[in-house]
Amino acid sequence: MVTELFPVTLKGAETSRRGKRLVGPVDLSLDGQGLCVVLGPNGSGKTTLLRLMHGTARLTGGTVQWACDMDTARHHQAFVFQRPVVLRRTVEENLTYPLRLRGVDRKAAKAAAQDWAERVGLGQHLTRRAMVLSGGEQQKLAIARALITNPALVFLDEPTASLDGRAMREIEAILLQAKADGTRLILSTHDMGQARRIADEVVFILGGQVHETGPAKMFFDTPKTPEARAFLKGDIVE
Repeated sequence: MVTELFPVTLKGAETSRRGKRLVGPVDLSLDGQGLCVVLGPNGSGKTTLLRLMHGTARLTGGTVQWACDMDTARHHQAFVFQRPVVLRRTVEENLTYPLRLRGVDRKAAKAAAQDWAERVGLGQHLTRRAMVLSGGEQQKLAIARALITNPALVFLDEPTASLDGRAMREIEAILLQAKADGTRLILSTHDMGQARRIADEVVFILGGQVHETGPAKMFFDTPKTPEARAFLKGDIVE
């Protein structure tokens, strides 16, 4: 499935709002393997770059080209937000919802919901209302709901930004398992430690511009740009 989407290639891609350019122009090409971390300080354009690739930010210049048409690409993608978005329904109903939308029968959807709830540690909460779960539990639910349709690609916008260390470790374990199962993950973060732990490749963005891309080890060991070197040292970069 992944090979149907990738590579995704951005050529001069940019998005603007009210005459102000938020991101771009960006030239970037990503293949369909592993976990890519979009790294940069707060306000650097990470979220907008993810939304630009996903198709939910309006392209005002350049192109974003998948290996298939955009409708097919979007069908095989999911997006997880920094603040978990959950339905005012039970955990089970949250998980069955995307499957029912795709025509999966009720019995099969409920079985898949139970399986995914167990995978993310929510097996005992199927009948609980999602709104009463903790922040970490809600984010696990949002990630499970994204993965339950077996997408080729999941975008995650700082999915652990507001969580404690334990919840962060649990969610990182879920993501690494998803990667091992063949799902392509593109995740934004400003957390250097998290990027070092989970990234296979890094896209470093600053001021709406992609400054550097490459394998994670190469980026962290021998960054090429002065901006990346300063960021890795902990300096304030703008």
